[in-house]
Amino acid sequence: MASSKARSNYRCGECGWTTAKWVGRCGECQAWGTVEEVAAAATAGSSRTSAAPVTRRAVPIGQVPAQHAVHEHSGVPELDRVLGGGFVPGAAVLLAGEPGVGKSTLLLEVAARTAKRSVRTLYVTGEESAAQVRLRADRTDGIHDELYLAAETDLGAVLTHIDQVRPTMIVIDSVQTIGAAEVDGVPGGVTQVKEVAQALVRMAKSRDITVVMIGHVTKDGGIAGPRVLEHLVDVVLHFEGDRNSRFRMVRAVKNRFGPVDEVGCFDLGPDGIRPVEDPTGIFTERHHGRVPGTCVAVTMEGRRPLLAEVQALVTLSPAERPRRTTSGLDGSRLAMILAVLQQHCGIKLHQHDVFASTVGGARLTDPGSDLAVAVALASSTFVSAPPAGVVAMGEIGLSGELRRVRDLPQRIAEAARLGFEMAVVPADPGRAAGDRRPARDREVEGMRVIEAPDVISALRLLNLDRRTKHALEVVDGAE
Repeated sequence: MASSKARSNYRCGECGWTTAKWVGRCGECQAWGTVEEVAAAATAGSSRTSAAPVTRRAVPIGQVPAQHAVHEHSGVPELDRVLGGGFVPGAAVLLAGEPGVGKSTLLLEVAARTAKRSVRTLYVTGEESAAQVRLRADRTDGIHDELYLAAETDLGAVLTHIDQVRPTMIVIDSVQTIGAAEVDGVPGGVTQVKEVAQALVRMAKSRDITVVMIGHVTKDGGIAGPRVLEHLVDVVLHFEGDRNSRFRMVRAVKNRFGPVDEVGCFDLGPDGIRPVEDPTGIFTERHHGRVPGTCVAVTMEGRRPLLAEVQALVTLSPAERPRRTTSGLDGSRLAMILAVLQQHCGIKLHQHDVFASTVGGARLTDPGSDLAVAVALASSTFVSAPPAGVVAMGEIGLSGELRRVRDLPQRIAEAARLGFEMAVVPADPGRAAGDRRPARDREVEGMRVIEAPDVISALRLLNLDRRTKHALEVVDGAE
């Protein structure tokens, strides 16, 4: 039989996309000049994998010891919250974030606190010199005899350091700077990142060593390198923050040992990074009096309720096409709220410039903040401030109704704890259709809670319907 001829393959050095013929531009990531020829793959049926000796016999799952899968505290409570209790021995963790957000500072803090518990820790830096890391450790009080530091970019040298130091925890800063000499490509490429990550994960599993790797992100916010990197590790964390704010958040995208609906809050200052157990005060302003165009929303970040102030400014536009500018809010969500206010509340803003933002660099993606945005817009339009000490929460539907949001009791309890006196929330969805009157006025944990079925009712409760009184009377019937 004639043997089949092996064909050449071509692969993109950026994303790993493969093709049977050479092209100048990658068909996946659209990068130019990154497609190169690789070794031809073996033809199907040319080799056969035979049975091999097993490393450990298969046993009933109930007989597998579970003591090695216990969380150990990292020394940073906010990070433990996200991890589900701490690091698990043998786990591989990937921390990704934009440049300058504080990834290295956070993990140096974690490494230092771990070393202070007499747990030997190795910090491997491939982006800075050892002296630079030492200066940051001096500034953040991170000097300890059990914290070892190595500046290496070769995978073989990193594995040698691990054999010599024998640490319990390793920090790799960053995985894109480490290269394997026996693998083609430059450090940070698809082949190199896969080889480095696989070697570190194998070492972590075989020796029960916790490995924390820092990863770069692309301009679109995704983790740089092959997608397989996220599949190899046990935990994927994203470190987020605005460059103009000291506030930072860590959220879990993947976690094999805990929840993925928790966030950790941090304050990045000149003396390092510190946990923030009660971050609500960062996103709200305590005004001396009632201020038009403001309203406080209660949003959920994971399982933690956070209060954030929404500010709006509505002015008559001199241009033919009015501006719609947002900061910390979704622009398309704002456009939808403006359409609902015009259609169902009679608030016409098609000739006005609208500016909406949040305080302290907060990002509101929770639909439960819709009502607070609507209240701020109506307040700025009428130049009439809402009552003092009020919070608003609820998702707005296209027909003007208010929809219930998740974890409403926790949101109300957090607002009451911080001293707010009144909350406007969506009414019970079980009410009869056409009943647009407020459902009930009750007291919860010392705070007045008023339920409203729709946006019109909510604005009336807050005395923000002065210019739409006639429209409200027509809708509600006898009022």
